[in-house]
Amino acid sequence: MNPEALSAALLAVVAPLAEARRPGAAEGLSASDFVLDRPKNRDHGDWASNAALKLAKAVGANPREFAAEIAAGLSQVDGIADVEVAGPGFINIRLDAAAAGALARTIVEAGAAFGTNESQRGNTINLEFVSANPTGPMHIGHTRWAALGDSMARLLLASGATLVREFYVNDAGAQMERFGRSVLAAAKGEPTPEDGYPGSYIDDLAQRVLAVQPDLLSLPADEQIVVARDRAYAFQLGDLQASLEKFNVHFDVFFSERTLHAKGSNGEPSLVDEAVDRLRQQGHVFDDEGAVWVRTTDFGDDKDRVIRRSNGEYTYFAADAAYYLNKGDRGFAHKVYLLGADHHGYVHRLKALAGAAGDDPEKDIEVLIGQLVSVNGARLSKRAGNIIELDDLREWLGTDALRYSLARYPADSPLTLDPEILRKRTNDNPVFYVQYAHARTHNVARNAAASGVDRSEFAPELLTHETESALLGALQEFPRIVAFAAEVREPHRVARYLEELAGLYHRWYDNCRVIPLGDEPVESVHRTRLWLNDATGQVLRNGLDLLGVAAPERM
Repeated sequence: MNPEALSAALLAVVAPLAEARRPGAAEGLSASDFVLDRPKNRDHGDWASNAALKLAKAVGANPREFAAEIAAGLSQVDGIADVEVAGPGFINIRLDAAAAGALARTIVEAGAAFGTNESQRGNTINLEFVSANPTGPMHIGHTRWAALGDSMARLLLASGATLVREFYVNDAGAQMERFGRSVLAAAKGEPTPEDGYPGSYIDDLAQRVLAVQPDLLSLPADEQIVVARDRAYAFQLGDLQASLEKFNVHFDVFFSERTLHAKGSNGEPSLVDEAVDRLRQQGHVFDDEGAVWVRTTDFGDDKDRVIRRSNGEYTYFAADAAYYLNKGDRGFAHKVYLLGADHHGYVHRLKALAGAAGDDPEKDIEVLIGQLVSVNGARLSKRAGNIIELDDLREWLGTDALRYSLARYPADSPLTLDPEILRKRTNDNPVFYVQYAHARTHNVARNAAASGVDRSEFAPELLTHETESALLGALQEFPRIVAFAAEVREPHRVARYLEELAGLYHRWYDNCRVIPLGDEPVESVHRTRLWLNDATGQVLRNGLDLLGVAAPERM
């Protein structure tokens, strides 16, 4: 019996009891109103409910007396072994072994689908993250946003959302001109411009540009910088994309900022031009001293924002507005921005922009800020000179250790990683601990097959050892962990769950044999335990996949 079935059984018992005490009290109740919790003390049962405490006032009952009525009804439900009332009206529920153990078969048969849920069904989400400038390699901060953003996307998709992972390419503006001048100077063998980009990667880009554009330096002077910029930009963006794919991070859309400023083929207004007019139609745009402003203070911003200067030039806020509106035009009702630690000022600005566009700032947009991350002993990039590169970190620590460690902590907490621990093949290393548990499930399955133990029989009533009860209880929690982690945008909840599950599996492994000792015959309990072993491996594998981490079969 899984939590959903138990919640449904609880509703079936509670609704008529509530209705009998006060007609109409059960109207609108659903199974989702009855949240079940796992008791910290396993002696208190498999599940606990506060249904009596929650409804007692509405039905005019003493909570403990109402709990006793509910307990009596639940005790008659198939699959429930015992029900007790505790404290002021908590209901502790213990499942019988067969009902609890049946989950092992459910998980094995569901396979990769176990843990998926419908909690985000109907939500159409644009998740934007990383969005590094295409003027240099990605650094350690981008590494954290990449790991967190991709894991959030996996969780939301597993929970039924319609979602696109999007990378906003900042390929317009002054930084691109500095980038172009830097590459052109390197191609000419000249020093880096004073405001240019340093690092040997610029020299490398210059040589790549010359290889595909050997006539670069013979072009007219005004064309040289444009060609150098655009050729180098294409190479650098390709390098960023390759780095992300190697880090097991996939984007569905790379959105170019240039498209926001581009006029139509017949001179039609750009998306930025249209954004000003569209915001004006919403009634939150005003003119002052020749400039065009958006009254973002109407929505909690600390000051109104200029969208077009008095000289006719657009501000960066104009591109933000056009981009936000474009996301809505593409059908995304909900926009999630994952920004770096230096972007706190964008929270109110973007929420105010959503309000000015006619959306609900509290519903239609989320701006999540990730905090800084550092790695003890990490060296600055030899190519870039002033950053710690994603590629260097990945090659040093490994994709799995890096991704798992970055997803293991809340995004809003500063983080320092210890490379000595991350490179250890011991239980001190959290990713090794979880991956080893998964590999152990495969080792058990291989040894079982060699010993003649298969899954030809399933007798869940035999899974009575206390470590089996604890392991099954944790396995039941996985779909709810996935759904909740998706709802609150916190992948670290999956990582911590996996570590707990791995610990429970290791304890079960130490106490319950899948393979008979010596010449003992293969019995039903051995075959049934193989189901539980394989179910645990499946959940560990599914959880690691949500974090973008491999699940090795041998270690």
